[in-house]
Amino acid sequence: MKHFTPDNFHNCHLGLLLGRAALLKDRIIDTHMEPYGITAAQFKVLVIMALYGIDTPAELCRHLSLDSGSMTRMLDRLEQKNLLERQRSAQDRRQVQLVLTADGQRLADTLPHIGTDALNQLAGSLEPSELEALERILKKILIAAGDSITLLRVGKE
Repeated sequence: MKHFTPDNFHNCHLGLLLGRAALLKDRIIDTHMEPYGITAAQFKVLVIMALYGIDTPAELCRHLSLDSGSMTRMLDRLEQKNLLERQRSAQDRRQVQLVLTADGQRLADTLPHIGTDALNQLAGSLEPSELEALERILKKILIAAGDSITLLRVGKE
């Protein structure tokens, strides 16, 4: 269904609102992670590793829509902070696997608490039914657009 035309495009705020909401979410996460010396981008890497068992740079790139150079720099920073290690795969020495260090696992164990605080701050003004509707609508948009990550992680629910 086509909702937008060149004539009404100037009245369309959907892209702006989605982008602003994503930026606000990251700023809130940055604030919550500041005591740990972690950025929102680094938080996302740790969450994906800890909650979804993603353990290769290539898979992280797909999940976060980052290029390999950006991911390498991100992993370098997390490695310098002693939160993860790169190890050669036992099955294929060309493959690098990512493993949380003991410090990384301790931090990862706190991420659901930190994440819920951040999301509650972001969405606290919504009624439960509004939040459910927002999630349902966003899932529908992403799945219809063929977003494989949404299909894999959220579409099953």
